[in-house]
Amino acid sequence: MDTQKNFIGGEWVGSRQTLDSVNPSDTSDLLGSFAQADAQQVRDAVAAARAAQPGWAGATTQLRSDVLQRAAQTLSARREEIGQLVSREAGKTRAEGIGEVVRASQVFGFFAGEAVRYGGENLPSVRPHIGVQTSREALGVVGLITPWNFPIAIAAWKIAPALAFGNALVLKPSEETPAVAAELFRVLQHSGVPAGVANLVHGSGAVAGAALADGVDALSFTGSVATGHKVAQAAVPRLLRVQLEMGGKNPFVVLDDADLDVAVECALNGAFFSAGQRCTASSRLIVTAGIHDRFVAALRDRMRKLHVGHALADGTDIGPVINQRQLDKVREYIAIGQQEGARLCEGGEVLERPTRGFFLSPALFVDTHNAMRINREEVFGPFATVQQARDYDEALHLANDTDFGLSAGICTQSHRHATHFRLNAKSGLVMVNLPTAGLDYHVPFGGTKGSSHGPREQGSYAVDFYTTTKTAYIGH
Repeated sequence: MDTQKNFIGGEWVGSRQTLDSVNPSDTSDLLGSFAQADAQQVRDAVAAARAAQPGWAGATTQLRSDVLQRAAQTLSARREEIGQLVSREAGKTRAEGIGEVVRASQVFGFFAGEAVRYGGENLPSVRPHIGVQTSREALGVVGLITPWNFPIAIAAWKIAPALAFGNALVLKPSEETPAVAAELFRVLQHSGVPAGVANLVHGSGAVAGAALADGVDALSFTGSVATGHKVAQAAVPRLLRVQLEMGGKNPFVVLDDADLDVAVECALNGAFFSAGQRCTASSRLIVTAGIHDRFVAALRDRMRKLHVGHALADGTDIGPVINQRQLDKVREYIAIGQQEGARLCEGGEVLERPTRGFFLSPALFVDTHNAMRINREEVFGPFATVQQARDYDEALHLANDTDFGLSAGICTQSHRHATHFRLNAKSGLVMVNLPTAGLDYHVPFGGTKGSSHGPREQGSYAVDFYTTTKTAYIGH
């Protein structure tokens, strides 16, 4: 099998070291061997972006819009083909893989519009015979570091605004999903992105990620808390603009007056779909006393009907976790929960399937309290806990008692409680009678506390990170 290469300055470039990409649903299925960029190749990619950026920023907004629109159309037309690749490499079900490509297409389409819509203001001065104008200008070269759990959607919501507003970029994707990233860059190349404007470097965070921080004007990162802190520390000496999305430990509150069927489906979707590998997953289910036992029984019944299997097989509800390391991590937290005195009431078993993969039945713990590690630390797998609360006030307190603050949800038929929760949940996202996971492509995304740092991603708010504002005074 030929080694797939990095994309630098409009050329596909090899390297000495390679890394294989393996299907987590079937470890005998090799997607390819991928060249791992060394520090010099990352510097070459940054230099190519630096050289190409002025021309891209100086192009008409219509030209940039047209390129993004072609990318959107290509992704839409190829959604089933590329969606299957996403499922093969990231372990998502067929529907999830196709849906993610559709989302990437929508993101590019949205920013095709933003490319001709963003701008500044005309403001009156407080002094006579003076006008004031503000304008948005590209930052220059941005470094983008993306995770494996949404390998094309998250890449799209970083790449599309970077390009829309006149920046050049270097993307370092996760080592777990290089094939999806490479295919996205073929789409960009086919769509007319000029050579050097968008560059792709595969590699580890220790080598490629560190070298990226040395040369760019801004860094946008999505990944773990530990790595996010390292990215921030690397950015400080050069005072780089930084955007960090680092996960969550998201509460989903179920009150006594909730519609039980709605609550169970929201919890099931939020906690376990995509194998729980979503930063917005409902990992803490906080349930008031009057509905607690019925909720747990109904949720266990629904969990038993889920089929865990090969991501591309018909009838699969949940695919594998991404790799052996992640499977071991989830199993470690199952052991931690049992050692802490929580009760594993459902799932948590490694499953045998016709193909060798990383299959785990969703795990549900009950009899937990908020001081337990399983309620404090992000597990990032098909793993959820249930805590019992006396009433709404205690449920809100437990929901906010966390170092994270990405997403929070509540299930209730009380308008008063829903409104109070929306206003008082300490999180960037709030869902009412909906799963904590799931977001439209045109709205801002981000959290509070340890979940996020810097300007919001997505929607028109993305302009705040990818541009700088200039103020001009004009005498007349």
